[in-house]
Amino acid sequence: MKFVTFYNPEGQIRAGWLDSEKVYDMKLASKGALPESMAEFLKNSDENLSIVKGLMEDKERLPFYSEEEIRLTAPLPNPTSFRDFVAFETHVKNATKRSGDTVAPEWYEMPIFYFSNTNSMKGPEEDIKRPDRCLRLDFELELACVIGKEGKNIKADQTEEYIFGYTILNDWSARDIQMKEMKVLLGPAKGKDFATSIGPFIVTKDELEPYKTGKAFDLEMTARVNDHEITKGNFKEVYYSFGEMIERASEDVTLYPGDIIGSGTVGFGCIMEIGAETQDWLAPGDEVELQITALGTLKNRIV
Repeated sequence: MKFVTFYNPEGQIRAGWLDSEKVYDMKLASKGALPESMAEFLKNSDENLSIVKGLMEDKERLPFYSEEEIRLTAPLPNPTSFRDFVAFETHVKNATKRSGDTVAPEWYEMPIFYFSNTNSMKGPEEDIKRPDRCLRLDFELELACVIGKEGKNIKADQTEEYIFGYTILNDWSARDIQMKEMKVLLGPAKGKDFATSIGPFIVTKDELEPYKTGKAFDLEMTARVNDHEITKGNFKEVYYSFGEMIERASEDVTLYPGDIIGSGTVGFGCIMEIGAETQDWLAPGDEVELQITALGTLKNRIV
């Protein structure tokens, strides 16, 4: 199933699901049995998902909106936390090579992540303001999973029951700010916290089962700028699985429903890797479109 958060025709923000170009308001469709936000839905995701499936058995009776009547926003507008990993070896090699360094051996010992701003989530078609001090704005092509069950010290082979679903993630990066602040061995902070895009929906984990290969998924990942394809990768190239990332994130710490775990950038999945000589840094007016198999398309414009 595909879960969304949207503005209804009255301008109210609601949560629901998308099916065959019809958008169902979960609270309205369930006559109040389901909450009106994804954050509340995820707190009891197993039971709530069962209610949705039961409702869809007689979906012809359910009220719905057409996609033209509503406006999508981030499917989980205010996650309880947001950890973004760096799980693709190719990305790490390319990034360190650009800065004249080599991959730290510790990277191969454990999945590494940073925390970012949960209050700056953007959705599909939302404008992204380039930070005032930034001249080297970049996108990052990523996949994210959404946690649907509370857990602590979760082992990698047990993580499946803790994942609710997956979504596209664009980790916007002010490279000039990021590189400067990380010279003091702390960050990224202001180079990242101004915006993160997710969406257009959260796909439940069962929908990705047909794409499973080893510890990853065979999902083609594509990025376009102003309708021009500039890079392509595949999630199956990931070095650390989401299971390994979740095991690391939950070590001595409780993960909660509504937490987001980002995979980090697929190899060559940003301008920093492919080179500004190939694609200019992003500027106001540019449109960035990320597409991942089975997860749709996430598009934003720079202002």
